[in-house]
Amino acid sequence: MLSWQARTLKSLLSARRFLSPKVDTQDVESGRVHLEMAGEILRPIIHIDHIGVLANGVPGEWVIPAGAGRERVILYLHGGAYNAGSTRSHRALAANIAYAARARALTIDYRLAPEHPYPAALVDAFSAYKWLLELGIRPEQITVTGDSAGGGLTIALLVALRERRVPMPAAAVVLSPWTDLSAGGESWQNNAAADYLIHGSKLKEAARLYLKDASPQAPLASPVYANLEGLPPLLIQVGSEEVLLSDSQRLAENARLSGVDVKLEVWEGMQHVWHFAASFVPEARQAIEKIGEFIHEHSGMKQTENLATSI
Repeated sequence: MLSWQARTLKSLLSARRFLSPKVDTQDVESGRVHLEMAGEILRPIIHIDHIGVLANGVPGEWVIPAGAGRERVILYLHGGAYNAGSTRSHRALAANIAYAARARALTIDYRLAPEHPYPAALVDAFSAYKWLLELGIRPEQITVTGDSAGGGLTIALLVALRERRVPMPAAAVVLSPWTDLSAGGESWQNNAAADYLIHGSKLKEAARLYLKDASPQAPLASPVYANLEGLPPLLIQVGSEEVLLSDSQRLAENARLSGVDVKLEVWEGMQHVWHFAASFVPEARQAIEKIGEFIHEHSGMKQTENLATSI
């Protein structure tokens, strides 16, 4: 049964959608402003430090939660339909995940569409990952994590690393990932009324802005179509009421068929990237705890070693 907090949030999102203007077009600037405002409202559940960096020319920041150790690093790729989002809008989410994993996180401001269409975001993610390796951080210490568009970008990055024979990270975690820019899954229709956050026609337009001249089935844009062989252990979390539910289910099935160690968690009654509401919704904190356990299990030093090392 859903917590009262989750039911309250769901009611608020439903009311917001009902009262919003019925517009099917994508207003990029408005979307960017709203996502940044959300980043100002949502706060990490613990104290953090954040330090700006340039990762091979890509702007970013280290997000370091209280008590973080040196042995685990998260490369966090934010969502926002490839045309919105930033280190600031997703700082709290990255921090909460890093805290659960006792890790520090590198978040990046990859270039956004329509000014910078595909493959600019992937090029920047690749550059940031290489920067971590150049710092002397071992691949087995790194977990790549992303939400929504950042989840699709996470899988695309792993495929690009494999193709270019760059050492793979220890693991990957994707939250409500957008992995099929052709909108080919059944949940795009079946969950259209239940998903209060994603408007299908707007997301399809966002796909067109990102793809420009590329095919929506291009494997590094829609990694559900990619060969996933050789990818590291993968955790997928998605809500049962999401438009993007089938994106996760198809990704998990393709990963299994490719021999990937994949775990798919479908959270009943949850909306798109409910993890954002960790300060209010117990299910969000529970999901993040599971992410922390997964990262802790697959990366860094063994659990039997000392975990108290400070940054």
